[in-house]
Amino acid sequence: MNQHVTEEFSCEEKGLRRVGSVMVAACLLIVTWSSWAAAQQKASGTDWKTVEDAMGRPGQMQPEDVIKFGMPRKDLHVMVGNVAVKPGLALGSWAAFQRTENGAMVMGDLVLTEDEVQPVMRKLQEGGIEISAVHNHLIGESPRVMYMHIASHGDATKIARAIHDAVALTKTPEPDAGGAVPPAEALGIDQKKIEEILGHTGKVNSGILQVGVPRAEIVTETAMVVPPSMGVATALNFQPTGNGKAAISGDFVLLGKEVNPVMKALRENGIEVTAVHSHMLMEEPRLFFMHFWANDDAVKLAKGLRAALDLTNSKKH
Repeated sequence: MNQHVTEEFSCEEKGLRRVGSVMVAACLLIVTWSSWAAAQQKASGTDWKTVEDAMGRPGQMQPEDVIKFGMPRKDLHVMVGNVAVKPGLALGSWAAFQRTENGAMVMGDLVLTEDEVQPVMRKLQEGGIEISAVHNHLIGESPRVMYMHIASHGDATKIARAIHDAVALTKTPEPDAGGAVPPAEALGIDQKKIEEILGHTGKVNSGILQVGVPRAEIVTETAMVVPPSMGVATALNFQPTGNGKAAISGDFVLLGKEVNPVMKALRENGIEVTAVHSHMLMEEPRLFFMHFWANDDAVKLAKGLRAALDLTNSKKH
């Protein structure tokens, strides 16, 4: 009886009158859907707020309900030849979270000095975080920089807290306080022409032109779909170095059969291959990540990157 009264009241609240069994079903559907949607909306905000609090910094929402935390290593002064590497080119730690039925899937990459590797690894494992790779991305940089990839599943807040505690063992700066945004600087390279050559638009982040190119396949890890924003999109970064030139770095996301053709195309276009390795452990299809470096005319380098892209099964813009 109480249930019946509740249904009547809820339907009246929605501006509906109860007329027969069809209307009753409609009322129940509306009430159930409204309650579920409200709960989901509330849970969504609360969950990410809790994760942001645990990370100690705000995140940026990405497509497919992914929240990503950028942790640029602005404290590091890394040189490759005569190029002072900016964080957005090759020194950006990050962690991305996506909800799953049993908590969250988390992917990330921490930029570390050599003496930070072991303490950070220990702290992550103590917090239940799985580490999927430790390796270089650059060659000949000074000081030497290592990259620690994470791929884990579980309670989002617990994982966020563990990542925060591990990052706290490094000299990674706290997030910038709010305030006036500095005016955008002229890049000094032809962004429109570069995007036209690559067939994809990019974004300018702290003086770096960043272009992401997703794979055409669906990528899964332990049977869960991994969106491009969680580290499975080819990353092409341009840092202007004067007179129309740019230092380029990033990584191609490749199938095994694509590795050597892409390597050949890059090298034929004056782009050095600096590393080839995995970033995940249980992904399908199996993926390899090819890192690269060059400092030359930006438009010329864009043509070389496009020649390599054309050998991959990448999405068209």
